[in-house]
Amino acid sequence: MEKSKKRELVMIKEWSLTLRFNHWASALTIFAMIVTGLYIARPFTVYQGETIDKFLMGRVRYVHLLCGVLLTFLVLQRYYLAFFSRFHADWRDLFAWTDFKNTWKQVKFYLLLTEERPEHNFLYGPLQSAAYLGVLIMMLLIVLTGLIMMGAGYSSGMISYVYAGLRPLENLLGGLAQVRWLHHILTWLFILFIMVHIYMAFWYDVVFREGTVSSIISGRVFRYKDEQHK
Repeated sequence: MEKSKKRELVMIKEWSLTLRFNHWASALTIFAMIVTGLYIARPFTVYQGETIDKFLMGRVRYVHLLCGVLLTFLVLQRYYLAFFSRFHADWRDLFAWTDFKNTWKQVKFYLLLTEERPEHNFLYGPLQSAAYLGVLIMMLLIVLTGLIMMGAGYSSGMISYVYAGLRPLENLLGGLAQVRWLHHILTWLFILFIMVHIYMAFWYDVVFREGTVSSIISGRVFRYKDEQHK
């Protein structure tokens, strides 16, 4: 009986250092903004003492705004990398889902309707690319709505000029109240994405043993030679 050919497992570079930095910086910033944002929306504690000495909300808001400014620069960096990075993680990888036949194959695979894995021709899988494209759009929207709400409270300084430029968007969205509502909804969408993202990362790592979770730290994954993306 002829022995089956042994498939060779190789280690390949998956993420550049810049992308890994952007990922973790964005993750930490978004986490801090979620915690502080939920407190701002519904304060759950007030410590004892004189009212004049209480500035917890002010400190929380300061951290929230600071993280918002940091996220603004991180979003700009990620969009820049999508178009000008010399590494292969560019805007084309975010549209892997447009191969609808391959996308449907991945849907069936995740639903356990087939054992056939989708082709890996891009950095991201079909559904992964759709999710990350959605996240980049959400990040842009949450930054823009955050800048509108921040700028509404200032009449001078750089943020006032940013707010003036975003006033048409504020009017398009239906006013400041609607902007705040959208900002809040986006926060919960980020919470949902984080839960699914962490679950799927560990699921993929356990099932395929490719080092998916550790790759965002080391930048490298393990793949069979015949399954490497282009």
